[in-house]
Amino acid sequence: MTINEIAVLLDAKISQDVFNDVPVTGAYTSDLLSDVMAHAREGGALITIQAHKNTVAVATLVNVSCIIICNNRPLPADMLAAAAEERIAVLVTGENQFSVSGRLWEFLGKK
Repeated sequence: MTINEIAVLLDAKISQDVFNDVPVTGAYTSDLLSDVMAHAREGGALITIQAHKNTVAVATLVNVSCIIICNNRPLPADMLAAAAEERIAVLVTGENQFSVSGRLWEFLGKK
């Protein structure tokens, strides 16, 4: 499933659209960025409410494909600029992390 397909599945807004629409290989849900650095996997999606520039820096370290911001958190301009520079998609949804994680599990987790 690609980033654009995930956006459609979640009815999420693509707020940062400078990215390659690559297949997403999994997902990791956490709001603790040190936990993300330790456990998220390359090519996956990061599901979080942490809407700030440091989230992009951590996503870059782990090489995730996209960041999914939950609960319609507002996105600061510096976060979007950093994500564009790193070519990491940023999606925003009104759903919470539990719902997003469950929905993605249905499509990405079961093989």
